[in-house]
Amino acid sequence: MSTSEQRPAVPDEIASPEAKLVYLTLLISDETKATDLQRTLGLPKLTLLAVLDSLSTKELVERTEGGYVCT
Repeated sequence: MSTSEQRPAVPDEIASPEAKLVYLTLLISDETKATDLQRTLGLPKLTLLAVLDSLSTKELVERTEGGYVCT
């Protein structure tokens, strides 16, 4: 890997593995619906919604008309 390539970074305030996975998935994708995240990551719906709520509270992700995006 060349030094000009950037690796996606996870903010330090994200501690749980599930939250890191959701954040990185949103970071590398466009606006994504919760159902698509659930299918892609294989997380239970309640877990995913709790993670998205936590990331939203920390202002790391935002819910939009079409899904979720990193802020």
